[in-house]
Amino acid sequence: MADHPIIMGVLNITPDSFSDGGRFFESQNAIDQAILMVEQGADIIDIGGESTRPGAPDVSEEDELNRVLPVIEALSGNINVPISIDTSKPVVMKRAVESGASIINDVFALRSDGALEMAASLGVDVCLMHMQGNPRTMQQNPRYDDVVLEVKDFFAERIEACAKVGIKPESITLDPGFGFGKNLAHNVALLKNLSEFHEFGVSILAGLSRKSMIGALLGDKEVDERMIGSVTAALIAADNGADIIRAHDVAETRDALRVWERIKNFRE
Repeated sequence: MADHPIIMGVLNITPDSFSDGGRFFESQNAIDQAILMVEQGADIIDIGGESTRPGAPDVSEEDELNRVLPVIEALSGNINVPISIDTSKPVVMKRAVESGASIINDVFALRSDGALEMAASLGVDVCLMHMQGNPRTMQQNPRYDDVVLEVKDFFAERIEACAKVGIKPESITLDPGFGFGKNLAHNVALLKNLSEFHEFGVSILAGLSRKSMIGALLGDKEVDERMIGSVTAALIAADNGADIIRAHDVAETRDALRVWERIKNFRE
């Protein structure tokens, strides 16, 4: 766990991302954006080649590789922060790590066939996200009796599964999956109780940036109007124990966290 929250900069190399509308689909645009985010203060660059927004279509293994590998290869050795590959496909995990990625960020929490074994064989850090259902159907009436307890139970099971293949707790980060099979009340409950997930003794990631919950809390604001709301949610997550903040607006998030940290630790 970090001694202060760090920022994971989001880089979607897709034509249909909910957050940036495919602005970084061309490899050079994606490379330039990654370098900019590092200059702005990103501690990790998270690269994904398949949209996981509600209702997004499947992407073939070949297409995903063609999107992410040129960018990872270009950035590897040229930026001074770790590269994370946002994927659920074992072959994409393998090829991405071979090309320079050192973190696997999986919205399916290594539940796809062969993913757990592949992650173990690669020996890199992993981020395990909770999701009810799958990206195509997850927002069709998600239901929980106790969302915090049920997400905890899921994490306990996944940490045990990781242990069985040799993935140690110090290599694991947990992401409660805001917006992935949750309605607004579920998301708010998870955010308010984020510190409870530290009972597992591993790092906690909060990915709230530009998501629909921010829009809903602001009266249905569109994606491009959610920056201030996203930064505010990032500060709440940090105050509630998040170790990693996943963000699109890196410079603004970094400034907000810097002020929060300095006031929190201020000594005359």
